[in-house]
Amino acid sequence: MKYPIGTQTFKTLIEEGMVYVDKTDLVYQLAQKRICFFCRPRRFGKSLLISTLDSYFKGEKDLFKGLKIEGLENEWKQYPVFRIDFSQGNFKDSDYIANVMGNYLDKWEAEYGVVSKYTEIGVRFYNVIAAAHEKTGQKAVILVDEYDKPMLDVLMEPQEQMNRDALKEIYSTFKKADEHIRFVLLTGVTKFSQVSVFSGFNQPEDISMKSEFDALCGITKDELTAYFDDEIKAMAKELGYSKEEMYLRLKRQYDGYHFSEKMLDIFNPYSVLNALNDRKLDEYWFATGTPTYLVKLIDRHKTNIKDILSRQYAKKYFIDYKADTEDPLAMIYQSGYLTIKGYDREDFTYTLDFPNNEVCNGFIDLLANDYFHQNGETFSCVLSINKMLKQCRLDDLRDTLTGFFASIPYNANYQERAWSYESHYHYTLYLIFRLLSCYTTLTEKANSRGRADIIVETNDYVYIFEFKLDGTAAEALKQIDDKGYAEPYAADSRKLFKIGVAFSSEKRNIAEWEVV
Repeated sequence: MKYPIGTQTFKTLIEEGMVYVDKTDLVYQLAQKRICFFCRPRRFGKSLLISTLDSYFKGEKDLFKGLKIEGLENEWKQYPVFRIDFSQGNFKDSDYIANVMGNYLDKWEAEYGVVSKYTEIGVRFYNVIAAAHEKTGQKAVILVDEYDKPMLDVLMEPQEQMNRDALKEIYSTFKKADEHIRFVLLTGVTKFSQVSVFSGFNQPEDISMKSEFDALCGITKDELTAYFDDEIKAMAKELGYSKEEMYLRLKRQYDGYHFSEKMLDIFNPYSVLNALNDRKLDEYWFATGTPTYLVKLIDRHKTNIKDILSRQYAKKYFIDYKADTEDPLAMIYQSGYLTIKGYDREDFTYTLDFPNNEVCNGFIDLLANDYFHQNGETFSCVLSINKMLKQCRLDDLRDTLTGFFASIPYNANYQERAWSYESHYHYTLYLIFRLLSCYTTLTEKANSRGRADIIVETNDYVYIFEFKLDGTAAEALKQIDDKGYAEPYAADSRKLFKIGVAFSSEKRNIAEWEVV
């Protein structure tokens, strides 16, 4: 099978016989709309979507033979298409946006015979759209790829406002040229709100959370089976798994994205294609971009990932990035590091979490290194804990955790994070246990009487941890019993352990450890 790795052009993909997961029925459905906005994480197929729409609106019928759209479209009109790609380049240069648009406009003006007397980007853009409509008799199609990169490149930097203003001039053209426009699509990673980018034209229809477009980018389980079953079977044989186990491992590693309350499972297409091509499970998507800017946002907001994941949210809190609040939630969600994991239909709230092991491991490891100011030691500690939990070596677990706390540098940053607060010790253990991807970590699992600090479930064991700062391990164990944290596991066949841990703020380490 010829995989389209690194290929984002629909025409090239089809002509060279690469595998194409047919999304053209959704492309046709999208094309019936007018002005739309669509956000998905990076490397999720947005550029291929833009390229597919480009070929469709140019009437390149032969490229779509045998695809779903062939039975839907009868006219195949040829529209003038203006495609803008902001995915490349460094937008920290104050003149970069103007230079990019200037190059596009020079080409379009030559194509449609426009002799411009103006230098303003917005005016030139309007004139070329109007001229294309007049010359071809068809209204214009405008496709913008990665509309938000000029702002993401300079996020929290002085250049951000300048880039915002430059983009506003471009996008305000859509309102002025409304009578000449057939279709507009803007794609990106992040939906910016309360900024001036979209204020110059009618707000686009945001289809990012519309369930009918959940599968517009990405790969569903049905598509994985239909297109790649033989490849997965071959991969399983090479790695020594059954086909069923191979599917399960692919699911744990790359599945788990949900983009609406419908909760349709979506696999990360970039990671899946690379894994099948290489026939190994690796962290492909996470390795293509280190989200250090998200770590900075979390630090600036004085929050942590545990607090972010322990709440339910109305949609408005994570669907728009509000630059003035510096709240990291929306940016983390829209960047693909969190996804919808639950929806409460009674109060219309959402639960967010990491989509899969690839994202969880990479992001938590990054947070842990930032929080502990260590590189490598955290991973070594996690490997040791992994074996200890699997073998139920709880005394060794205590000693390893004690050693790890002792190794954390006590510096000014940690004075701010306050060793005198129980939350610091709780968060330290939370980060460690979340890195144990082969286990289920349930932090602060609630029942009617309270929340357990951390519950770790393995195939054979359940560990319930309760922490006390400057208290006793006996008090922690008593709380587990008094609050009934073990009751949900009464009929569970796995062996259950209750672990009371007392920390000393003076020693900044474990003072007592009792297991029942």
